[in-house]
Amino acid sequence: MAENNSTVGSNGDGENLEISSEIGNSSNSNVVVNENDAAAIEAITRKVQDTLTVGGKKHKFWETQPVGQFKDLGDTSLPEGPIELPTPVSEVKQEPYNLPSLYEWTTCDIDSEETCVEVYSLLTNNYVEDDENMFRFNYSKEFLRWALRPPGYFKSWHIGVRVKVSKKLVAFITGIPAKIRVGDVVVTKAEINFLCVHKKLRSKRLAPVMIKEVTRRVHLENIWQAAYTAGVVLPTPIATCQYWHRSLNPKKLIDVGFSRLGARMTMSRTIKLYKLPESTVTPGFRKMELRDVPAVTRLLREYLSQFIVAPDFDEDDVEHWLLPTENVVDSYLVESPETHEITDFCSFYTLPSSILGNQNHSILKAAYSYYNVSTKTPLLQLMNDALIVAKQRDYDVFNALDIMHNESFLKELKFGPGDGQLHYYLYNYRVKHALKPSELGLVLL
Repeated sequence: MAENNSTVGSNGDGENLEISSEIGNSSNSNVVVNENDAAAIEAITRKVQDTLTVGGKKHKFWETQPVGQFKDLGDTSLPEGPIELPTPVSEVKQEPYNLPSLYEWTTCDIDSEETCVEVYSLLTNNYVEDDENMFRFNYSKEFLRWALRPPGYFKSWHIGVRVKVSKKLVAFITGIPAKIRVGDVVVTKAEINFLCVHKKLRSKRLAPVMIKEVTRRVHLENIWQAAYTAGVVLPTPIATCQYWHRSLNPKKLIDVGFSRLGARMTMSRTIKLYKLPESTVTPGFRKMELRDVPAVTRLLREYLSQFIVAPDFDEDDVEHWLLPTENVVDSYLVESPETHEITDFCSFYTLPSSILGNQNHSILKAAYSYYNVSTKTPLLQLMNDALIVAKQRDYDVFNALDIMHNESFLKELKFGPGDGQLHYYLYNYRVKHALKPSELGLVLL
């Protein structure tokens, strides 16, 4: 099930869930994770479990699901791999789960302009906000079509809930198929995302039945595992990561409350601190083109092979996910001026947020670091060039998780840590040990 990338807001038993990407310096966590210490994740989950057990309040929904459970932490006798074995597809429930009587299931055709507008409107008005209700993700229609139509996607996994009488779309959840490698094993999984319930219906217990319904439809395609991310701790993270933010337009970020002026810092000194060169510095740095897909695929596969959990991309995947699409995804590479070999690659996707209640600004334009590969150009230099092109194109902030080798450039390039965390999960697949962020090679939108 599915961040950005995703933030799941829950009362502990699966109600009021929203799965999405992390907005950034948003959620205020009481527990600080030391990313270099995998044991910290276990400490956090124990602490959260202790908290939730008070008064008998537990993750009732997730405790019924085939996911790693807090009670099993540290039990090395449990095998790595599937938690439940597949059943014959013929034995999978053939009828949809029952919804409350006023509502009905609908399959959302993202190719349809009318449906895409409905989904966009639902998400724009009801999707993930930061804790202070200052920002809300604003996924564009183009982004949704990119995110939901990868090679081999199933339309039946784009699930909506409508009011029977008015036909108004009031809830949404999606899955897409993806090949993900865990250790040496490549598994086809569903990536679950965009779980959103209209604000006025969050007492209706729709989220658990929506998760069960998308799971049923995934099982009908003989797929039995899933991946998802969340901004809260559920049973049980395979990794916990942190977002970092690099100011590109510091005055606007301060004006809208995304960031604050540092102690003993003036606005003019802050603007000077974050100023970037006018143009990129790496010879042969250019935008990726269709002809580059085979070389980028080879570069990316080689690079991702070093991580414990990573996507298993082929050329079709690379063409879909990484070929530049205006206002959705940008990819740049370094082509050696002498040999014309493709040696390095960087990419980011575009995810704006609506700015709530500000008279001067309505949209925060954010770039999110995607996949970056450095073989000849130092990663620091490559990412500085990525910052420069993002600034040239009027992005306000550049966000990155501390996964893969990202930690090596974050502080040096003046990224600051956000106060929210992103937890990665696998559904029906157990990993024996929690991963450090640097062992994770997977970005979920």
